[in-house]
Amino acid sequence: MADGTHLHSHGHYHSPEEKKKQLNRIAKAIGHLQHVKTMIENDEDCSDVIMQLSAVNAALRGLGKEIIKEHLGHCIVHAIEEGDIKAVEEFQEAIQKFL
Repeated sequence: MADGTHLHSHGHYHSPEEKKKQLNRIAKAIGHLQHVKTMIENDEDCSDVIMQLSAVNAALRGLGKEIIKEHLGHCIVHAIEEGDIKAVEEFQEAIQKFL
């Protein structure tokens, strides 16, 4: 949609503010990962590389948690109100894979 809202079959949308936060988090993870690549290319200490990889994992886990929180707070509430059990089941599967 023109206003930055993205509708799905079960009627949820992505708030532009939340989307911006999520994109910032992914940019941070990409920055960490790019740093890991540079560290490996420069034969830096493996312990330091592992620590940087830990930062990548933390950034991605944080992003996943934020997406879960937003989806539960908005999309799943609406799906339940609309009786869209398929959307709830799909999200349950996605959470199981994330965990």
